[in-house]
Amino acid sequence: MATIKHWIKVLMRILRLDAELEDHAIVQEAITKGIIFKGTNLWILIFAIVVASVGLNMNSTAVIIGAMLISPLMGPINGIGFSIATYNVDLFKRSIKNFAFAVVASITASTIYFLLSPVSNAQSELLARTSPTIFDVIIALFGGFAGIVAMSSKNKGNVIPGVAIATALMPPLCTVGYGIASGNPSYFLGALYLFTINTVFIALSSMIVTQVLKFPKHSFIPSKYKQVTKLTLWIVISITVLPSFYLGYTLVKKEKFQNSADLYTTFVANYNENFLLRHSVDADKRKIQLIYGGNNLSADEKRSIKNEAKQFGLDPKSVQIIQGLKMNDFKNEFSEIDKLKTEFSSFSQLIQQKDATIDSLKNESLFGEQLLKEMKVLDPDIKSVIYTKTNVFENGKRSAVTLIRIESEKNVNSRSEDMLKNWLKERVNDDSLLVVIED
Repeated sequence: MATIKHWIKVLMRILRLDAELEDHAIVQEAITKGIIFKGTNLWILIFAIVVASVGLNMNSTAVIIGAMLISPLMGPINGIGFSIATYNVDLFKRSIKNFAFAVVASITASTIYFLLSPVSNAQSELLARTSPTIFDVIIALFGGFAGIVAMSSKNKGNVIPGVAIATALMPPLCTVGYGIASGNPSYFLGALYLFTINTVFIALSSMIVTQVLKFPKHSFIPSKYKQVTKLTLWIVISITVLPSFYLGYTLVKKEKFQNSADLYTTFVANYNENFLLRHSVDADKRKIQLIYGGNNLSADEKRSIKNEAKQFGLDPKSVQIIQGLKMNDFKNEFSEIDKLKTEFSSFSQLIQQKDATIDSLKNESLFGEQLLKEMKVLDPDIKSVIYTKTNVFENGKRSAVTLIRIESEKNVNSRSEDMLKNWLKERVNDDSLLVVIED
């Protein structure tokens, strides 16, 4: 028992903030300066607005982080929480006034930017600011705790920049401006709700830490006003946080559906010689679309694929199956192509035969002319030559012959005729040669 008490004391000594706590007056002065938006703070706010808007427009995470780091928006929010905890009405009024000015200026500037920007598509960094959940409440609350504790400590280190990045006040405001510029109320309301969550819970954490560290009260407040203040705070907190529970629950269901759908689509990627060409998952509508290629899926096969979804906690009715590429269609196409190839080949051969016949006819006429020239050397009296391939019909039979008809200006004696016929047989080299000589 003594050991437990000892370790509890050691733990409490480690967790105590008293030794590192900054002087209360210095902390209050820093918070008071941080709520003012004029001069340096105003220019920094303008620069942060432009940087954040460009980063969201160009989907650049690095640029958005830069805008979070230089944004002075946490100043008046800490002022609101600090003033409520210390009952400083004047500081509270000034914090609200400067906070409202900063919000209006930021939304106005970002709206103007997105109206003028040539890039109008909503990028992922913009969309990330339109669906806040209970997790954003947790980030804002504990980020706010870290921020006010760092401000109250002598050893601030690099906590303040980290808090600025974690709580991300500037990007949601710029997304509100985008929603106005694009005429999209869902973007406008979602981003405004995220900014409200950050504002309320950073202010709440600032108020809680200020009370825990026992900062001195600025003025006396009657008991009934304290009760009214607490009731108002609880109403504001409840109105702010309740929708985030529903949105968080919805987000968890969507993530669960997405994970189950991913496992299911992997499991049914191949089914009876069918393969999954493409799939899409719509977690918002709880729909899965599968596009298959391969053999034509029957109704029973499609039903079987859908029923596999039950193994992954999914409703088979949420699955839609579409037949994409069919191998049977390809087979029919290939068959038609082969048939066309055969017909084309036959047609090509026919053309070649016709070309050969034409060439043969051309060659025959040229050969007859050549024979005339050569025979005139042998016998200058030869007048003309007919050279052709024809048919001889005799006793009901047909035989192909090569006919050469020679016309001479003078009578050709029998010796010269025999010499001419023998020469033609050698020259033409055709056993079917038939020579006719006319005077």
